This record gives sequence, C-alpha cells and structure tokens, in this order.
Amino acid sequence: MSTTRHLVNRRRRLATVAAERATTATIAPPRGPQDPAPSRDESARTPDGPDTTTDDEVTDTTADDEAAEQKGEEPKRERTPRLRIRLPLVLGVLTVLLGAYAAWAFASAGDLRDDPARQNTALTDIGRTSEVKGQISEAVGAVFSYDYASPAKSDQAVKSHLTGKAVQQHRDMLAQVRAQGQKQKLVLTTTVTDSGVERLNGDRARLLIYADQSNTRTGKAEETTYAAAMFAVDAVRHGGTWRISAIDTFAR
Repeated sequence: MSTTRHLVNRRRRLATVAAERATTATIAPPRGPQDPAPSRDESARTPDGPDTTTDDEVTDTTADDEAAEQKGEEPKRERTPRLRIRLPLVLGVLTVLLGAYAAWAFASAGDLRDDPARQNTALTDIGRTSEVKGQISEAVGAVFSYDYASPAKSDQAVKSHLTGKAVQQHRDMLAQVRAQGQKQKLVLTTTVTDSGVERLNGDRARLLIYADQSNTRTGKAEETTYAAAMFAVDAVRHGGTWRISAIDTFAR
C-alpha cells in the first residue's frame, strides 16, 4: 500500500510540473515571422523567472524522499533545516564539556604537585640518597657506641651528629649505659648493617636503620651480649652535613 501511495504522489508532482509548463506556453505572446527563434535559455524562462527544474531533478528528489519514507526516515527536504538548528547546539555542548575537562585537569595537576609523595626524590636523586645514607650510617655508629675508657669521644659524637630533639632522646636512651659504664667497664659497639631512605625532600630525610650491637663487660668476668636493632631517624642537612634530628624506636 505504501508503494502505491508513493507512486500516486510522484505522478501528481509530475502532472503539476507539466501543467505549469503548459500554462506558460499558452500565455506566451505569439511570435511573428520576423521575430528570431527563441534561444534555448529563453525557452526555459517563465513570466516569474527562469525555471531550472528538470524532469530528472524532480524524479531524483521524489525518489530520495520516497526512499526515506519507506525506511521510516524524514524526507531530505525536511531533515536539512533541523540539522542546521542542531549543529550549533551540539557545538555548544562540546564547548562546555571541553571547558569542564580542562578545569578538572588543571585541578588534578595542582593536587599532584602538592602531594608530598610526588616531592619525594629518594628514588630519583641517586647522588643525594647515597650521601645521606653514608653520613647517617656513620653518625648512628658513632653516637650509639660507648667506651667507658673514653667517654669524651661519645660526647663529641653527640655534638657532631645530633641536633634538635635527638639530643635529649639520645641522652635518655644511653642514660643507663653511662651510669653503669665505669663500674662495669662497659664497651658498647653499634654497627649499621643496612639502611634505606624512606623519604628525601630537599634538605630533609627519613631513614630506616638496621644495626647490630655488642655490649661487653670487661670487669671481673668478661661477658658480651649481642642484639639487633631497628629504628628510624629523621635527618636534616646543614652546611653540606647530614645530622640526626629525631629518633623513632617505634615504642608505643
């Protein structure tokens, strides 16, 4: 049924075009014998202006519209104005979306720059990491070693390698060793076996320390005990030298 209706519509359109051309030919003034024959362009003109519509164009347009109607789509002549209206709307929506994405990306980049983890150069600054590991390992061995025969050496190590609250923390940790040192002739030796830089940010660092300790009593009966230790230290750099600023034994 749909095909029959389309054929009827097509025939009506063709009949309308043919009727318009017949009317134009009827109202055209008669041409005398002396009048030149009209040119091809003039024969195609009508009183209202040039008619450039041909049977082929009418047939093509009608066929396209009928094909669109059979597929359930809008005819081409009705679809084009809607596309012209929708295009600016689509472009406006895309502009808003791109602006929102740009704002989100800028905010995310700022968060990454402010994230402390992004400022940690422990794995990227190899030279500085090696420097702090070497100097702090040496400092730990010096300040956590004690010889009853030369206590001044321990005092000098504290002045050279400790700063801030680490001074008082070290004093509390070795208070018993100093009190019993002369009586029991104590010799405490600490050797760092391994260390790792947990965080490095400019002139501040945090390290995890693994150490072995031997405590020898050289009194009437010499006795040596061994122990392993693990703790963390915070370090700061002054004048090219790293010093321990805090000691964390993980005690709660």
